[in-house]
Amino acid sequence: MESDISAAITKPPKRTPFIDVASQVIRLGRKLGAVAPAHLKKEALLQSASDAAGLDDFGDRWFEGPMEVLLDSIAAEANLNPAGDFSAMQQFHKVLTDRLWAQMWFKRHPEILARPIPRPVVIVGPMRSGTTRLHRLLASDHRFSHMRSFETISPVPRPDFEQVLAGEAEDFRPILAGRIMKVARLANPRTLSIHPTGPYEPEEELGLFVSSMWGMKHEAQWQIPTYGRWCEGQDATPAYRQLADLLRLVGWSQQSSSIRPWILKTPQHMLDLPALLNVFPDARLIFTHRDPHSVVGSAASLAWNQTIIYADNVDPARVGQEWLRKSELQIERMRAARDAIPADRMIDVQYDDMDRDWRGTMERIYSFLGFDMEPAVPGMEAFLERSKALKRRPHRYSLEEFGLSADMVSERLGDYVRTYQIPIETPDASIAGARRTASRT
Repeated sequence: MESDISAAITKPPKRTPFIDVASQVIRLGRKLGAVAPAHLKKEALLQSASDAAGLDDFGDRWFEGPMEVLLDSIAAEANLNPAGDFSAMQQFHKVLTDRLWAQMWFKRHPEILARPIPRPVVIVGPMRSGTTRLHRLLASDHRFSHMRSFETISPVPRPDFEQVLAGEAEDFRPILAGRIMKVARLANPRTLSIHPTGPYEPEEELGLFVSSMWGMKHEAQWQIPTYGRWCEGQDATPAYRQLADLLRLVGWSQQSSSIRPWILKTPQHMLDLPALLNVFPDARLIFTHRDPHSVVGSAASLAWNQTIIYADNVDPARVGQEWLRKSELQIERMRAARDAIPADRMIDVQYDDMDRDWRGTMERIYSFLGFDMEPAVPGMEAFLERSKALKRRPHRYSLEEFGLSADMVSERLGDYVRTYQIPIETPDASIAGARRTASRT
């Protein structure tokens, strides 16, 4: 196995010139009056979306609380460049328009909200702990329902979607997703190695939380620590209710059977397991575990590579400290929530086991779920072949480039390693001894 970590990396990568050029163009466009200035104010954003959609029902207004904190945190802390505040304007406008369209669909087709979501299978693990691989393996089994990447970007169909269902028009959402991905790769081509994807690839439901202005997606995109800490003190149940309704809408738009269990996964569940179980009380949980030295380094790298697109001054040491803290909190909350979950509703899976014997590990998971695995094997093998083409180069990073060390991670997360008997990864001889020592402390 080729590890993600490289001890030789001591400085995080720089962003591509694309963002600087884009910022210059936007800055010039604003001077000439060709590009609108950034107005990241709640009432203006709500009104703009309402005017564009010709609608005024946003559904449960709970989302306005997180939205206010998010906007305040962006203004005070994010230090957005012109490309960053321009993209933020577009993102807020799209999310709010989608909320309006969602309410339109719920009124037009009341049967959508009546769709059951029976016994979802929820993968729960820290960022970068193998949740994507496990999610896509399960999603290759047609007995389950899953989100696709274009649906997490645009979970709500456009108002003309009934023509799409009738075969009279093309769904624009995959086209839009393809365009967004092309721009993202121009902004930072490393995104392809960090999180390989395509418009139709299985994807996590993190985008559905954005509908409620909720979740870690924002924290991995912008420097907004005040917002992150505020969310950590709130009950996320309303955001999960919105997520469930959007899942119903996605299932209806897929014209899929409502008796098929959903496969869900996002690291957000680590923080909000009580809220998830409030909304999905019969969920079956698959917990993934990976050496936290790799988890923290990879999470920091992911956040760094996104944040540098939107802001000019990003401190790698602050990124490292924040994602060490965030990873520790995710694990702490996950462990506390597990105490109230019946043992027969959850299973633990090691990242290392998936690397060494994916088939044997999946057989254990299928036994837990009560499904025969054999019908799913051809689809899983096809996914594994396809994933080789998607991931063109390994994701390389280190703790050191973010001001961290193996000892710092072991001190904070060593008990997690011991409790769940997590194998320590030793990708490079120069750090293997330090890792082994850290694992025993």
